[in-house]
Amino acid sequence: MATDPTKDVTATAKPSDSYVQSFARGLEVIRSFSAQAPQQTLSEVASRTGLTRAGARRILLTLVNLGYVESDGRLFRPTARLLDLGFAYLSSLPIWNLAEPVMEDLVEQVRESSSAAVLDGLDVVYVLRVPTHKIMSTNLGIGSRLPAFWTSMGRVLLATLPDGELHERLARVPRVRYTSRTAMDDQTLLERIHEVRRQGWCLINQELEEGLISIAAPLINRSGKTVAALNISGQANRTSEAQMRDEFLPALLAAAQAIGQRMPRT
Repeated sequence: MATDPTKDVTATAKPSDSYVQSFARGLEVIRSFSAQAPQQTLSEVASRTGLTRAGARRILLTLVNLGYVESDGRLFRPTARLLDLGFAYLSSLPIWNLAEPVMEDLVEQVRESSSAAVLDGLDVVYVLRVPTHKIMSTNLGIGSRLPAFWTSMGRVLLATLPDGELHERLARVPRVRYTSRTAMDDQTLLERIHEVRRQGWCLINQELEEGLISIAAPLINRSGKTVAALNISGQANRTSEAQMRDEFLPALLAAAQAIGQRMPRT
């Protein structure tokens, strides 16, 4: 369900005196590993990144020497040390430590999973997740990426963008019919995002995955800036849209406000 992690990373980057191309290529190699490609040959890395075999080999061997990638001589795979890079981001934002108990209380109240995410290009990236004990087909964790235009948190965050930037991202987003309910055309997507902008929250019913329903609200800091989104997700066969709106939305909005009040002014 996640989008290709090798795309959009350098779409707007241009070589300059302040642009280190070899470093950018190293990041592309790291991002080429995913759930769909947990281990790769040298040729596969070169193909996924657009690098020459020689260039991909130099970067992979550098990552091996630094401990971020390991190899059996043919296959390369990332190591747990790569988590240090993600945790550097999370530890720089202690708000998530403060948000977690609020989300735990929310999950206890509604008996459904809750997540927080930020907008990154055309995707949302999960920065915190408190699952319920119920089994769902969506396997998400910190660092997971989902297409912003077809997720409740993504539409909440897209709704905060100026129209020009929103239209620019819409023009670049790949169209994939994830389910029979997936909105595909520009007009429908814009209408739904504008509705989110007016009402201040978003409910999505099975547009991204069959059986998955979710509702999201913005996380607004004390300066009035939306910095992330918070959601409740559940299974459509046991949780209706009416229940999401009538029972879960008030609890979600209260939790979002509580987290927002803990956020610093930025």
